[in-house]
Amino acid sequence: MRIRTAVILFLALGLTTICRAQEAPTLYADEVIAKLIDHNSQRDKLGAGYTGSRRYVLENQGFNKRAEMLVSVKCDPNGTKHFEIVSEEGWKSANKHVVGKMLESETETSQPQIRPATSLTPENYRFQMLGKDSLDARRTYIIQVVPKREDKYLFDGRIWVDAEDFAVVRVEGKPAKNPSFWTHSVHFVQEYQKSGFFWFPLSTESVTDARIFGKTEVTISYFDYQPNSAARSSLSAKSVTGQIEANYANK
Repeated sequence: MRIRTAVILFLALGLTTICRAQEAPTLYADEVIAKLIDHNSQRDKLGAGYTGSRRYVLENQGFNKRAEMLVSVKCDPNGTKHFEIVSEEGWKSANKHVVGKMLESETETSQPQIRPATSLTPENYRFQMLGKDSLDARRTYIIQVVPKREDKYLFDGRIWVDAEDFAVVRVEGKPAKNPSFWTHSVHFVQEYQKSGFFWFPLSTESVTDARIFGKTEVTISYFDYQPNSAARSSLSAKSVTGQIEANYANK
């Protein structure tokens, strides 16, 4: 009986040790952000840009209005984004003044000379570790993100960072500054998914409360995202990860 009890205790302790070993290591928020920035840089070099498609859907229940737009996107190796409207239907005013402005804004902030001022870096934000979570069976860190200045291109909220790839997998928050006088508030949630070695956006859901139109829901679906370079995208995750680990070893 004592032997059986000892075996059960041994197995229980062993399972506990294994579970602890599988947990993400405890890191400070600044450490996670530093790894995120470095991994993003490596992914950018290997990806050489990307192409994809998006579907924007706007719905306003108060005015019984709906708009939809299909857009193709091409991202250059330097991060600059180019959009082309494939089709649009429904509420024309919303397509022009809402989706159109969103595309113009994203094009502007993707420019290499502007992008550093909007990136997730210590120069633009303060970070605080909130804890750990699991999204789609992957371990993540939850980090509070506080903008250092009022800027419509920055946001106030939280990010979920993958504990293995150090990529952003979820963002939730609001703009640091309202986009215009006519907007009371904007709240958004953006999620990402992994495709091979790279992480691409999956969906964005936002609710805008405007002074005249009231609440308008905007849903963006992302699909057919892939790296521009077929040769680089064919690299196995193992070989790319090995290259990143080698870079760390050489530092």
